[in-house]
Amino acid sequence: MDRLKQVEIFVKTAELGSLSKAAEFLGMSNAAASRHLSALEDRLAARLIERNTRRLWLTEAGQEFFQRCTGVLTELADAEQAVNERAVAPAGLLRVTSSLSFALIYLAPILPAFRALYPKLGVQIIAANRYPDFIEAGIDVAIRTREHEPDSNIIVRRLSRTRRVLAAAPDYLARRGTPTAPDELASHDMLVYNLANDPYVLHLKKGASSRHVRITSVLDSNDGQIIRAAAVAGHGILIQPLYIVHDEIAAGRLKVILDDWDLPPLTMNIAYQDKRRLPVKIKVFTEFLIAHMRTTAVAQM
Repeated sequence: MDRLKQVEIFVKTAELGSLSKAAEFLGMSNAAASRHLSALEDRLAARLIERNTRRLWLTEAGQEFFQRCTGVLTELADAEQAVNERAVAPAGLLRVTSSLSFALIYLAPILPAFRALYPKLGVQIIAANRYPDFIEAGIDVAIRTREHEPDSNIIVRRLSRTRRVLAAAPDYLARRGTPTAPDELASHDMLVYNLANDPYVLHLKKGASSRHVRITSVLDSNDGQIIRAAAVAGHGILIQPLYIVHDEIAAGRLKVILDDWDLPPLTMNIAYQDKRRLPVKIKVFTEFLIAHMRTTAVAQM
């Protein structure tokens, strides 16, 4: 134990650049920390740290020892955490961010089953339709709809892919007619989700044929639920992922149009910070959500 304590004091002193700060961090007196450091240097028969009244610095031997010890202590901490995770149920608070639609349709319904498995773990959902190129401080997991992240410190795992559809209420189609070709969409009332990629140009494919139709909106919004509600009320034709409008289509409140033409599908991903050892609360939630999405036919192509 003394040998391990000596190494811990040395590494923390090198990291903080101060023996007194290292002693405070490790909960011991300056005198005790100094004795441990001296004992380490005596045992190794090498001077590891030079210091004067203003600063301290590592010797050449100290730099090499620091590099080797840092890896050893990290491996030890990882081993302890791995064993601890087997014995201790995840606890605390898991903070998840996603779009409002995803939170309503997927996250909220699965929480009772998830918390039945992990009752000591609370969940906080932060609904946000726009997200930055990094995961904000305090967020554990982010549900996103893009393949790659500009920040290389973010891990991205695919949840599923979903089809995007064009749909409108039966009364709107009765008034305005049902489009039978993509080019006809340019003369219709369109309901646009303005955070989509290239929201005012529709890229449609049918076999080897493709069409690029520029549209204008009578309503655009940064939230899919607003677009869905406007379409059900008969205000126009929406372009939305199938999972958002599945229930309305099944109930006859919306009707899919141009069903033989395909829009680019939407990929849903789960993202989290790249860490040497993933916290158990993120690990269990990620696996639970992925397993749930695999059984959800609406979300898959």
